[in-house]
Amino acid sequence: MLRNNTIKFLKDLSKNNNKPWFDAHRSRYEAARADFADFIQAVIDQHGKKDPGIANLTAKECMFRINRDVRFSKDKSPYKTNFGASINQGGKQSMVTAGYYFHLQPGGHSFTGGGIWMPPAEELRKIRQEIDYNFSDFKKIITAAPFKKVYGDLSHEAEYKLSRPPKGYEADNPAIEYLKLKSFLGGLAITDTDLAGKDLVKKTAAAFAALQPLIVFLNNSMEG
Repeated sequence: MLRNNTIKFLKDLSKNNNKPWFDAHRSRYEAARADFADFIQAVIDQHGKKDPGIANLTAKECMFRINRDVRFSKDKSPYKTNFGASINQGGKQSMVTAGYYFHLQPGGHSFTGGGIWMPPAEELRKIRQEIDYNFSDFKKIITAAPFKKVYGDLSHEAEYKLSRPPKGYEADNPAIEYLKLKSFLGGLAITDTDLAGKDLVKKTAAAFAALQPLIVFLNNSMEG
């Protein structure tokens, strides 16, 4: 579970996203970040028993900074109003590895899950090729009962998907709706009630366990 003070800090920050306020409440920020780190470490320790690829990670290696990069943004708010952690082989710096993610943002915006977001062209080509060659294995993963129960399906949002078949694939390919994907992501919404619940670590670790076969498939595809 996460402390109520952690959740309240992020809510307050969303209403006071400026440096003077943040500096005046830095001790609250540090306490909230430490609480989130404890939660992420507990998830790593629990799911790491099933996935040795993340077992030796520390929360610090996975958590993102709260400062926003505003150089190319019209929104000059200096801080993110969420805590996020990318839990994969190599931690948050491993940008071409499939892995797990937790996003803490009170107000109905929290979620967990993972996969891989917008892989580079060569890695995307390898993933598509593996799905095409081994669609029966891929289909078993995304239709397995634990995956279906937690995620339903991979995200097919327009921003993550081509409108037409990618080059080299026909429209009647049995796997075409997945071959069109540019990102391969599963997501589970986390309610504000869940955030403060005593079962949050258990629920998050279970969501990661349901996703693990897909993570293995994606990473094997890119390594092959």
